[in-house]
Order: sequence, then C-alpha cells, then structure tokens
Amino acid sequence: MRATVSVAKPAARLAAVALLAAAMFSSVSAQAWPARPVRLIVPFPPAGGTDVIARVIAPRLGEALGQQVVIDNRAGANGNVGTELVARSSPDGYTLLLNGGGTLAVNPSLYKNLPYDSLRDFAPVSLVALQPSVLVVHPSVPARTVKELISLARKQPGHLNYASSGNGSLAHLSAEVFRTMARIDMVHVPYKGAGPSLADLLAGQVHLIFASSPSVMPHVQNGRLRALGVTTARRVRATPDVPTISEAGVPGFELTGWYGLLAPAGTPVPIVNRLNEVLARTLGLPDVQEKLVGQGLEVVTTTPREFGDYLKAEIAKYARVVREAGVTVD
Repeated sequence: MRATVSVAKPAARLAAVALLAAAMFSSVSAQAWPARPVRLIVPFPPAGGTDVIARVIAPRLGEALGQQVVIDNRAGANGNVGTELVARSSPDGYTLLLNGGGTLAVNPSLYKNLPYDSLRDFAPVSLVALQPSVLVVHPSVPARTVKELISLARKQPGHLNYASSGNGSLAHLSAEVFRTMARIDMVHVPYKGAGPSLADLLAGQVHLIFASSPSVMPHVQNGRLRALGVTTARRVRATPDVPTISEAGVPGFELTGWYGLLAPAGTPVPIVNRLNEVLARTLGLPDVQEKLVGQGLEVVTTTPREFGDYLKAEIAKYARVVREAGVTVD
C-alpha cells in the first residue's frame, strides 16, 4: 500500500502542476491576444445576409481589439465548407466564424456525414442578431391576411405554390411548418438561391414565399408584393404594421433565423470572454445598431453559455421540424 501511495502522490502532483501550467499559459496567451490580424470566416458569398453583418461589425471589432479583423468568404455546400474550416482551425482566437442557424442548427438534420459537429467543434461567443422572415404573396393572390390565405388554400388544395431558396433552406422549412400548422396543402417550388426565387415571385410565376425582411420589404413598399406576417414571436421594429403569423391566424408559429459568432473548440476561455465583451460593446454602438436594424435585423447579445444553450435547443427544434416535414436535400 505504501508503494502505491508514494507513487500516486507524485503523479497527482505532476498532473496538478501540468494543469496549473496550462492555465498560466492560457492566461498569458489571452493577455497577449490579439498580436496579429484576426480572420473572420463567412461561409457564404459576398452580399448575402451573413456577409452584410460581417462588414458592419468587423471594422468596429478591429478598432476595439487593436488589430484588423479580416473577412474571409469561404462559400460552398450550404455553408459547410467555411464552417468546417473553422472547426479544423487552431483554437488560438485568430480564426472566428460568423454563421447562422441554417448551417449550424438545420444542417445536422439534413446531412448524414457533416464534416463538423455544431456543438462539439465550436466555442460559442455570442448571438449577434435575429433575422425575421416575412410571408409575402404576389398581388394576384386574393388574400390580404394570413386567415384569408389559409381559407383560400383550403378551398383550393394544391393550387397555391411557394418558392424557396432550396430544399432545407429556412424559407422551405418556414413554409412547411406553416403548411403543417395551418393544415393546408401547398406545392413547393425550390430554386438555387434566394435571388431566382424572389425574381419569379415578382413575375407572378409563384404565389408566395417566406423571405428575409431586407430582401422583400422594398417590394412591399412599392406595391409589387403584399406582406401578410412575420415569423417572429413579436412584431419587428422595422415593420411594426406587419402582424406576427402567430397573432394573424396560426397561434404558436415562430421560426426565426439568427446569426452568431463562434471560435474553434478549445479556444482559451479568457479569449472567448474578451471577444464576448468586445462584441457586446460593438453591437451597442449607435451606428452599428442603425445599420443592422436598417437591414431588418433584431440586434441581440448573450453570454457564451446562453448562446451554447440556444444552439443546442435550435438543433433539437429543427431536427423535429425536418423530421415532421419530411425535408431532404438533393
């Protein structure tokens, strides 16, 4: 017994020393961070929603950190290419990810062999913004409210068709949840991107779509489209006259897009905490708020733990949505 004890104690001491050294190294690294430019991966092409947010916050984050924050667009595979890149990057705070629920929360239920794990491979920093979607119809559709649209669909099952930016997109899932909860029959017309789907809606080739507020509200304001409801739980500040779908006829309906900042798993906690603090200050700046709200976004901040819990809940929610709607990717 004595031999066992005498061996175990030095081993325990060595383990404790190693943990202490690692903690001290992490603390020193965090204090020196950032010593060079930080790369912000946007896993979509320029001019998309994620890219717009990145170009608003990156310069101000760089000012606060004292180093340039460089945007790196790595598009491909519905956001999976850029997201995997961050998951495989060194956890040193120099490679970050700005991404949304479509990739991190929906893709785990759509792709059998994702090259990353949304929960295991990332260190959540904070939510950045919520992205309301708007249910809009072409003016030729004889419905001015959500209830009228539901009534029309029930009278003519399979007559109405809705566009989306592709199978498994938020637009597709929103419409499928709406269809299921309203107990109506509509035909899905998937497109390769939001642009072509909106173009055909404006041309009257399809009847309706669930789309981001910034992309459709200008057309609503000039009379080319008609807004019936927003997908959020509360009315959106940028469009206060548009009711929520829940209050307009489908109680309990809510499906909101979102964007968040993440780092690779294993990034030192002090770095994550500093990022969280700097991001919260950046999102509170009046000019940043004005630009993001002007895009129809709802600016939000969370703690890293709150964002992690939110991501976990969103993955579970969309797993249920995808299963019940029977959504698959080509």
